Amino acid sequence: MADEPEQPETEEKDAADAESEGGDADGGEEKQKAKTSKLRVSRKKIAILAVPLVALLGGGGYFAFLHFKLSEDLVAEAAKKPKVYYNLPEMVVNLSSREKRAQYLKLKISLEAPDQKVLNALKPIMPRVMDMFQLYLRELRSSDLEGSAGIYRLKEELLRRVNLEIHPHQVSRVLFNEIIVQ
Repeated sequence: MADEPEQPETEEKDAADAESEGGDADGGEEKQKAKTSKLRVSRKKIAILAVPLVALLGGGGYFAFLHFKLSEDLVAEAAKKPKVYYNLPEMVVNLSSREKRAQYLKLKISLEAPDQKVLNALKPIMPRVMDMFQLYLRELRSSDLEGSAGIYRLKEELLRRVNLEIHPHQVSRVLFNEIIVQ
């Protein structure tokens, strides 16, 4: 008798196991369907996002091609037009210093212009330009001219000052032929 009640329990357990297995199988199928539908949705999202991305990259590539092509054309055109230069007289100025020892700056400068018209506008006012340069240079300290950054700032400041004087004409660059700080 003890065996008989155990058998129905095992049958009940087997039935419950079968139901749970069947439930797992049905649940597994549902999970599998959910995964595939999510994959389909993900593929759709990727396709929807990929089309504009490809179009954007293609447009960017086309823009870059045109930009570099135009840049090359501008460089070639600029190379065709020869620049004109004007050499300023050599300048020697003493730098501002709190020390007893005087420090001097010797400069040889050339101005680059796009055409002769600019130099023709510059020649009548050259005494004013030289005066402005001398006054500015005398206020500099030797520490202002240290390193390439100091020389670059000097170059940009001299260019700004000369262009203010000859406005509406513009000098392209200030070129240093010689710089000595003693």
